[in-house]
Amino acid sequence: MGQTFSDRLLEGPPLVADGGTGVLLSAAVPGLRVPEEANIRAPEAVVSVHVSFINAGADLIETNSFGANRRKLAHHQLEDSFEAINSAAVKLAREAREITGREVLIGAAIGPSGDRDPEPFAEQARILEGRGADLFVVETFYDLDELEVAVGAVRSVSGLPIVALMSFDSDAVTIGGVPARAAADRLRSLGVEAFGANHGRGPAAALAALAEMSAPGSALAALPNVGLATFSGARLAFPHATPEYFGEFAARARALGARVIGGCCGTTPAQIAAIRAAVDENREAVAAPRARERLLEPLPVTAAEPTELERLLASGEFVVSVQLDPPLGGSVQGLIDAAAAVRDSGLAQVVDVNDNPRARARMSGLMASVAIRSAAGIEVVPHLTPRDSTIAGLESLLLGAHASGVRNVLAVTGDAPEQGDYPGSGSVYDVDAIGLVELMTRLNAGVDFHGRAIDAPTSFFPGVAVNPTADDPDLEAERFRLKVEAGARFAMTQVLFDLSYLESFLERIGGSPIPLLVGVWPIRSLDLAVRVHNETPGIVVPDHVQERYRAAGPDAAAFGVELVRGLIEGARSLAAGVYVVAPFRRPLGVLDVLAR
Repeated sequence: MGQTFSDRLLEGPPLVADGGTGVLLSAAVPGLRVPEEANIRAPEAVVSVHVSFINAGADLIETNSFGANRRKLAHHQLEDSFEAINSAAVKLAREAREITGREVLIGAAIGPSGDRDPEPFAEQARILEGRGADLFVVETFYDLDELEVAVGAVRSVSGLPIVALMSFDSDAVTIGGVPARAAADRLRSLGVEAFGANHGRGPAAALAALAEMSAPGSALAALPNVGLATFSGARLAFPHATPEYFGEFAARARALGARVIGGCCGTTPAQIAAIRAAVDENREAVAAPRARERLLEPLPVTAAEPTELERLLASGEFVVSVQLDPPLGGSVQGLIDAAAAVRDSGLAQVVDVNDNPRARARMSGLMASVAIRSAAGIEVVPHLTPRDSTIAGLESLLLGAHASGVRNVLAVTGDAPEQGDYPGSGSVYDVDAIGLVELMTRLNAGVDFHGRAIDAPTSFFPGVAVNPTADDPDLEAERFRLKVEAGARFAMTQVLFDLSYLESFLERIGGSPIPLLVGVWPIRSLDLAVRVHNETPGIVVPDHVQERYRAAGPDAAAFGVELVRGLIEGARSLAAGVYVVAPFRRPLGVLDVLAR
């Protein structure tokens, strides 16, 4: 070919990398144990995905070998196919290059093994180089020590260039607690050709990491997920990041020093084509890259004979709840203080508490709710996801919460685990949200999930989530019907910025059979509104709302308050109440929104 990777890294515009090959293959080829199995089961699909990214403008495609070390393959009874899978990964990428006739670089993808043994990395790298890769992309690491081991192992068997990438959360820290700046210092000392961020929370998180990593002389790389994954029934789904959003991301990444720009899970040829266009046009970022904010503290409460929430809904009183996030640490005092302030304000009757939002480990929403109820004396609605516990574990948690007086529980599917940040881990999902409601209904009847008698029946007041802005409204309507049939007694909508979505959904289902609380969020900036729309699965910030944020300029925060107040008023004729998402760093700021 022409120039080497090192030459192209130093000269001319940034290299455009490909996108989420593994996710596309998992969707296209039924029954794959892992995406890499497609190399030997459906090679034509692998070539097709590579070709689609090359045609979208990628200068660099990665082999379908991210999780193909012998140790990971053994978890899926594929260890005997280790060499065949890795050999085919390079062969198929080279075939795609030949089909398109373009001088595309082939990056051999290597992911974490889950420990710091160099042998799995060296063994895989030896095969990938031998079959004709141009460079290595060692990616999606959260443990800096393991990444250093991987780089050393690759270097022990190959002299090819290395791009080293870590996965960062919104605060530019990996799930292992490694700050982006510390990662950059270590990787710079290792002399890798480029380093940066991939996978993770989405483009905004990658930009936050790059802002910390940027330094003169450093070649950075940014290949983020399209945003957080979520589940729609049994299907993995991603947010709809628009090409325009990814074009702006590319411009911001370039301004921060990125020499390789592409995507990871959920990114398709459409996003890669937008990056290509932004690079070719030498597009300038319309706003300076900024780190993003994050959400914080929650607090729960009470129970009676019906619960207070049940009584309020039955009486027809308009219910207001404040949604809080549980703490990341072991102290619940801040959460209790926030819940007590909500109680004392008289502006809301309830607080609801998230359960490990964004699949990050926090204090249990149920346990935090027990503390809130005991110390703050306000009605509480903990969220509970079946993602992290078996049926036995869920029964145990529910029975303990019930014994402590917590009886309102919102059953939610939960955010999908970030596999790159938790190598080797996954989700449990013995049941989904519908099954979790069924479990509470059976406990209320005095039996466990399998129909065996328990010592005393419970009296849960189960709630469920419903999304009027879902991509497939018919599927959402059917799942809502099944949730109600399973025993749901109230529902909380996904956050809405336009009540017309709710009106359309209610018309579709002939009205809600159970009381609804509408979710609202006083977003304080255009930047956050755009980011939420593009990166947060299930949430839609309509164009006309984004335009009003844009028109508000420096008064965007005030517009956010005005918008939420209008939504609350509008909800009075459509629903039984609202819940208001509280800001993470200043949760009591929500009281300013509710005060009139």
